[in-house]
Amino acid sequence: MSLKFIDLFAGIGGFHLALSNLGMKCVFASEFDEAARKTYLANHEIEEQFFNTDIRSASYDLIPDHDILCAGFPCQAFSHAGKRVGLTDGSNSERGNLFYCISEILEVKKPRAFILENVRGLVNHDNGNTFKVIKEELEAQGYVIYHKVLKASEFGRPQHRPRIFIVGFNKDKVDTTQPFEFPQPIPLEITMSD
Repeated sequence: MSLKFIDLFAGIGGFHLALSNLGMKCVFASEFDEAARKTYLANHEIEEQFFNTDIRSASYDLIPDHDILCAGFPCQAFSHAGKRVGLTDGSNSERGNLFYCISEILEVKKPRAFILENVRGLVNHDNGNTFKVIKEELEAQGYVIYHKVLKASEFGRPQHRPRIFIVGFNKDKVDTTQPFEFPQPIPLEITMSD
């Protein structure tokens, strides 16, 4: 079965590369940053009419049906390097509360699954309350949720960049009786100079 996915807050297309390498097809993407958009279009196959500039301006019911929603939603509001104002961050395009766009799309389109990625600081932001709100919001959309902080260096890439991955499965469309398991780490066999 060929699965379809959408790529929100797409950056230069990390999710696109991974899922298309698995034979999946991107049917919609959204990225605000102009330089990232140019890079994405130069490297990934997507019709420009399905490449949105600002997810807040999209009509969610017009987003093509898809099986998996992917989103690396803005992290500045949760990062240790930022002011950590969280879901209330209204600076530069409401980046802290753009998570709610994801929730609304899940409510309208009800894909089989989603994969979200953010900084590890999201887990402990506001003494864990921010992540609690996010988890409850996703569960209210009918998804079983799993999360884990993963490092690229634990999966064969010489980069220390811990990120939280949140994976959810639609209880009405996927058998959720078997728990999801994140992949096991693999030994790091290359260096940056390699």
